[in-house]
Amino acid sequence: MTIAAACAAAIIIACGVGSVYIPANETLKIISNLVFRTNFETDLTFETILLKIRLTRVLLAFVSGCGLAVCGVVMQSILRNPLASSSTLGVSSGAAVGASVVIVFGINFLGRFTGPAFGFIFGLATVTFAIGIAGRLSKNLENSAIILTGMALSFFATSVITILMTFGREELHRIVFWQMGSFSLRDRSFPLMLYPIVTVGIIILLRFSTEMDMMTLGEEQAATSGIELKKTKWILLSVSSVITGAIVSMTGIIGFIDLFTPHVARKMFGASHRYVIAASALLGGFFMVVCDLAARTLTHYELPVGAVTSLFGAPFFLYLYFSGQKKKRV
Repeated sequence: MTIAAACAAAIIIACGVGSVYIPANETLKIISNLVFRTNFETDLTFETILLKIRLTRVLLAFVSGCGLAVCGVVMQSILRNPLASSSTLGVSSGAAVGASVVIVFGINFLGRFTGPAFGFIFGLATVTFAIGIAGRLSKNLENSAIILTGMALSFFATSVITILMTFGREELHRIVFWQMGSFSLRDRSFPLMLYPIVTVGIIILLRFSTEMDMMTLGEEQAATSGIELKKTKWILLSVSSVITGAIVSMTGIIGFIDLFTPHVARKMFGASHRYVIAASALLGGFFMVVCDLAARTLTHYELPVGAVTSLFGAPFFLYLYFSGQKKKRV
């Protein structure tokens, strides 16, 4: 309940803070009119700014943070690696290739959805290829095979992006800015498209919380408990990749949310994935909203939100990780 209250407070504050300040009571009235069909009197200017610009952006940030954080939990559990993230299989790099192709070659047959569509397709194609190769290399999709395949494809995708940058130097700024992630210039349709994908994905992953508990303890123990390792990994990796691909294709690459949020959730609620997944979703949404608020208010120029998450997330993750290592030694 405390985390949920913190998330609600962060959303209300983020909706109110900006070049035009909207008081919290006005924000609550406008949201109440929208959700519960109440008839509170509100300022027309505040209502326009909130509904047309800020609420869409804040909700997109919250949903993206929820999805990326949960995918980070899944990757760390499956691979039994505290440094694993939702981009381990190269889905983020693949999506970046798709977006770069659209930017460099000026493809626009789907309008504003062209970039997200190409990013999503390229991201899923990359992860499908990665899982397929890992499946051929190992009987039960061994963790080392998954990690090595994902790393190889990520390096390959990065090389392709570098080549595209060379041919499209006039679009270099757009490609770099997209790779750093942003929630600006996104209309209401973007979060509406993400809601069902992220929500359904998290529900599916929650149904596999027991399997993830067993896999965290070791694959041999999981196998002896009757878990079909290869099938379970396929499902978990596929669902996580769909969530990550959808988010990255619409917002760009945003790092560290999926890396350190699961560690915070485990410190707070223990190792049970039923609680870790739910807590990570809320913590990821909260942290993403706060970072996006900082990205658009700290300076006169809007900062890429991926740069802000990395700026705050990297030292925080190092603190969490090495403090845990010290406790193990003791």
